[in-house]
Amino acid sequence: MTDQTTLAPSEVARIGRALPFWLSLGLIPVVWLSATQGGWWLVLPPVCSWFLFSALDFAFGLNAQNADPETSENDLFWYRLVTLIWPPLQFISLFGLIWYASRAGHLSGGEKLALFFGVGVMTGTVGINYSHELMHQKAKWERNLGDLLLAMVLYSHFRSEHLLVHHRYIGTPRDPVTARYNEGFHRFYPRVLRQSWHSAFNAEKAMLARKDKPWTDRSNPFWRYWGLQAAMLVLALLLGGWVGVGLFIVQAGVAIWQLELVNYVEHYGLTRKHLGGGKYEHVKPRHSWNAAHKASNWLLINLQRHSDHHYKPDRRFPLLQNHEQADAPQLPYGYPVMTMAAMVPPIWRRIMNPKVRAWRDRYYPEITDWRPYNRAENPAPR
Repeated sequence: MTDQTTLAPSEVARIGRALPFWLSLGLIPVVWLSATQGGWWLVLPPVCSWFLFSALDFAFGLNAQNADPETSENDLFWYRLVTLIWPPLQFISLFGLIWYASRAGHLSGGEKLALFFGVGVMTGTVGINYSHELMHQKAKWERNLGDLLLAMVLYSHFRSEHLLVHHRYIGTPRDPVTARYNEGFHRFYPRVLRQSWHSAFNAEKAMLARKDKPWTDRSNPFWRYWGLQAAMLVLALLLGGWVGVGLFIVQAGVAIWQLELVNYVEHYGLTRKHLGGGKYEHVKPRHSWNAAHKASNWLLINLQRHSDHHYKPDRRFPLLQNHEQADAPQLPYGYPVMTMAAMVPPIWRRIMNPKVRAWRDRYYPEITDWRPYNRAENPAPR
């Protein structure tokens, strides 16, 4: 059962309401514990994120309570604070672990790789997710913190791709991140890695062209992206030598893989109706999968309320609204379970393909030929 009450701003502002979203900070000591102990302790980071929060979802169920969307910024202090302190904490932990692991005699080469798989769980599950929250904010210094988090995983272009491409073209052939119906993750992943970088760069290049500037203009954020990423690699080299660089790249790869797994889940098979002539309907809550699972939304700061995020992208995470079945399609489990299922395409299709077909029947019974949508063959949006 879910409680669909609306929380008043005074209730939202209570520190007790915000504290569950601080659970993500627990991953930092967990990663350090696994580093100092080695052996089987190295499984702690994925166990304490993916598996623990999946179990907590089953224990705590769903949460459909919505904060009053008019709640002021001052009332969101304790929610905002966790996103602001995470970037320096991640920076210190990531590079501290590179220094430590490159000198740790009790860790074998395989254990060091396992450790930085766990570090990638931290920088991906939490770090990239927090960067997503920060990049949507109006304050430049918050967006800069988001850029620092993305540079730590060598995926800085995600900001341009997400803001200039994904939000604008979600559910259309121009959006690389919208996973197509029946497209397994192992086909989606190499496609999105290639297309997202190009779409992000071309979006920034097009913006500069409208100002009669070349892509080489110093205002192109890609110069900042490249500079920050290069600085991160140099720092890893100084602290840990080439072993440190290798470990840095391992965690970055794990973090990127997790991000794109989540992207795959968020919009799988959901498309906007083509109205003809390259025009598409407006984005609605129905174009993203919603998940009201309480515990995984604590870990992921309400990222699973994704239907509302695309409907109202400027809302901070505590104000994102839960949409019920009448307005948005619902995932049967939270992201931790769904991303694990996505890694096994036959299981994924068994779970999700019937839900996509039901979604099509519910919202678009007039569409009889879905092949152009399945293959992304409709005209590109204008």
